[in-house]
Amino acid sequence: MEMFESLKAKIQDKNVRVVFPEGYDERILGAVVRLKAEEILEPVLLGNPEELKSIAHERGFDIDNIEIIDPNNYDAFEEMVQAFVERRKGKATEEQAREILRDENYFGTMLVYLGSCDALVSGARHSTGDTVRPALQIIKTKPGVKSTSGAFIMLRGRDQEKYLFSDCAININPDAEGLAEIAVESAKTAAMFDIDPKVALLSFSTKGSAKSPEQEKVAEATRLAKEKAPQFEIDGELQFDAAFVDAVAKQKAPDSDVAGKATVFVFPEIQSGNIGYKIAQRFGNFEAIGPILQGMAKPISDLSRGCIEEDVYKLAIITANQAILED
Repeated sequence: MEMFESLKAKIQDKNVRVVFPEGYDERILGAVVRLKAEEILEPVLLGNPEELKSIAHERGFDIDNIEIIDPNNYDAFEEMVQAFVERRKGKATEEQAREILRDENYFGTMLVYLGSCDALVSGARHSTGDTVRPALQIIKTKPGVKSTSGAFIMLRGRDQEKYLFSDCAININPDAEGLAEIAVESAKTAAMFDIDPKVALLSFSTKGSAKSPEQEKVAEATRLAKEKAPQFEIDGELQFDAAFVDAVAKQKAPDSDVAGKATVFVFPEIQSGNIGYKIAQRFGNFEAIGPILQGMAKPISDLSRGCIEEDVYKLAIITANQAILED
């Protein structure tokens, strides 16, 4: 079964409520209408109902059967303010909270925190920071996880060739401990979406073929990741060809269980991760779905501002699956 057909089947009858703060965006509206029509999940739009319906009508969308919550006219707003002040533990007054919660991303994230919605998808009109900051302040990371990271599921072809790339979105230059955590969380994400997790921590060096602080960081991260999660197959440091091509692996890392077979690629810092996934997307004709935020206590997903409707649709399905799989 094609990956997204399988993912849709898993959530079809679960009534997963996903909030979309950017209800005025045409790409969001199109995806939400599709998700509702196919009865995949329960979308919730944020915005003024009259304005949203007018915009939808202009673009040929019928959203009469889709739930809309207006942050400026919300019956439980004061309860939300109190919950936010308590969550922020003295970092925001009630007056500041009322102002902050007029921001649709903060409001939507609070709906997830309070259990009114199960997950959030944003980022079509907002920067990654605008989406992730409320999540880190309100939802926070899972117990035992220090930071979040951003992974992409990379898909190609009818036979659904699929891999996981991370971190391509959040951590600019993680240290060895942070990189090890990213590797372990990436293995968990891969397994969640039926990708057999064979994790390669990438470098410009394979098994000490070069020596530098950058190579040493990846080698140390590999050691720490193996200690943290011995149940997963993790190896590094590996050059990409050694991680991916069996013939090269036999020459450069003959004793590795991952080299030549890797399905999860952990980049040493965000520059190479961001460049790498975009090269695969543009040169290799891979579809890049994400970024999926890893390590969060509840599912929050960050769209690219260059996304299309199909990206919104698919990332919403992935995020809804996170909601049921992480319960």
